[in-house]
Amino acid sequence: MTITVDPSHAKNLVISSLEQHGVSHVNATSVANALIQAEIDGQPAHGLSRLAAYIDQVKCGKVVGDATPRIDIPKPSVCHVNAELGFAFPAMDKLVSLLPAMAKAQGIALATVYRSHHFGQAGFHAERIAKQGCIALIFSNSPQAIAPWGGFKPIFGTNPIAFSVPRENAPPLVIDMSLSKVARGKVLLARKQGDLIPEDWAINDQGVPTTDPNKALKGSMLPIGDAKGASLALMVEILSATLTGANYAFEASSFFSTDGGAPAIGHSVIAIDPSLSGSHFAERLEQLFIAMCEQQGVRLPGTKRIVRRERVLREGLQLTNATMDELNALAHPNKNQ
Repeated sequence: MTITVDPSHAKNLVISSLEQHGVSHVNATSVANALIQAEIDGQPAHGLSRLAAYIDQVKCGKVVGDATPRIDIPKPSVCHVNAELGFAFPAMDKLVSLLPAMAKAQGIALATVYRSHHFGQAGFHAERIAKQGCIALIFSNSPQAIAPWGGFKPIFGTNPIAFSVPRENAPPLVIDMSLSKVARGKVLLARKQGDLIPEDWAINDQGVPTTDPNKALKGSMLPIGDAKGASLALMVEILSATLTGANYAFEASSFFSTDGGAPAIGHSVIAIDPSLSGSHFAERLEQLFIAMCEQQGVRLPGTKRIVRRERVLREGLQLTNATMDELNALAHPNKNQ
């Protein structure tokens, strides 16, 4: 069963839930913006299903709720962001506010983030950079989930990547994907809901395909494209951890439990000024998209997301009763006592 709510109401409940446990208002608002946008975009694995774990990790000190990201700009086109073991979203907000102007001044700019946490939809951050007129490439590592090809012990994270490009008279194109066949959050969501998973999503700790989400979480997610996907995961691990000085996936603790210290993972973001190619970038881009969409059955990546956003704007956000009950309980913990 589902219930329709105003997204702003759900956002306020998230903010209230976090503030009650020592998260600053600025950080709580940043987290809430990202979680609610994930729900609007049809990505619940990066949405409200994360809130309870976030709060538990603040309570045990694994996430610093009132952390203020620290910015260092060693070169005109390079920005380092220390998330200070807080939530990733405030650090990414700082980065998104700085990087496009740096890219437009220098042609291209790089930002690295370290001592960070789960940053939700990679495309959420890439799109915000594209809305400021720059091409964006985003990479992040995450706690160990994917084994190197040929093995079955996880070494890499699901290591999401995202790309976004600005368009004239249309929302930015956004490509967002993890390098596992599905995001690990979907396996966790299946476990939470008591569902099985398709057998091509993961293997157990003996390397055998499994439909049991519990065994999958103890084993390894399977990469997209088999060996090619595992190689891409390695590439992202280097860009996100080696380059930034963050923890590798196999050194990072879980985003979902209170076990261990802070995950302290990393992200890398590249912003490119499209005017580098001259004044015809936008026109040439649309020629490419037209050529693609002339074929029956072809649609641009992210089209469903845009349609869903428009529907939510008209009709409100649909959440399951269970999700809304949990959200209300987190926001009003003493209501029934």
